[in-house]
Amino acid sequence: MLTPERAIEIQGLLGSDIQMQLDECVRLPCSDEDVERAMRLSLRWGERSKRAFDPASGHALFGSYRVGQPVVAYRKCESLGRDGFDGHSIGGLAVGEPQAVMLAMIETVIPYLPEAKPRYLMGVGAPDDLLESVARGIDMFDCVMPTRAGRHGLVYTRSGRINLRNAKHATDRAPIDPLASCEAARIYARAYLHHLVKAGEILGMMLLTEINLSYYQELMAGCAPLSWPGGSMNSGKRLKPHGQLAKSKLRLAD
Repeated sequence: MLTPERAIEIQGLLGSDIQMQLDECVRLPCSDEDVERAMRLSLRWGERSKRAFDPASGHALFGSYRVGQPVVAYRKCESLGRDGFDGHSIGGLAVGEPQAVMLAMIETVIPYLPEAKPRYLMGVGAPDDLLESVARGIDMFDCVMPTRAGRHGLVYTRSGRINLRNAKHATDRAPIDPLASCEAARIYARAYLHHLVKAGEILGMMLLTEINLSYYQELMAGCAPLSWPGGSMNSGKRLKPHGQLAKSKLRLAD
């Protein structure tokens, strides 16, 4: 049986740099009573996770909040903020709801999480989602999107997303991005990458994954001055980029 203690033990054995408390993600929509019950259970599990965690390991332990009814959100976030976690995560978003709903929930939760500790949005996401979330105070993300997209012939660039399965790239000798820091984006022709994708060559998946991961790293590095002055995560004051930043920088290409 997976218990809070066993979850921490497994993450320790895996050498996880950031370990997560065990929590319950309720299925929405549900009653306020179910959300309240899940909140109380997750808070108890958070305490047990803290007791099981070894702070001398040099790793970090994050508290977890799964989206639910806003009033419960306030109470849980305030409780998590007092609990001495190294950082805090927000989960249960980007699961099919409109972006506006996701951003509204972030705005609801963020004021109740400690500003001097990392705030992590789980399972997000698209470049536009990242920039809009950073603008609202999120510091960290994880998502399969850049690697999954690479495996399916999609590549992200400063000019937008490119679908290398499209026939128009079959004779295109231009690189993905001649100014990219990623060598694969600079030196390989779109026609060659198109061929690899259409042929199902694993090399194509590897190269597009490398390009996408490099793009995501550069995107987030560019956000650092906007989220934490001087790049310091302990400065205690955030600078908010304009909410339309993402839309002005990104577009979809074919």
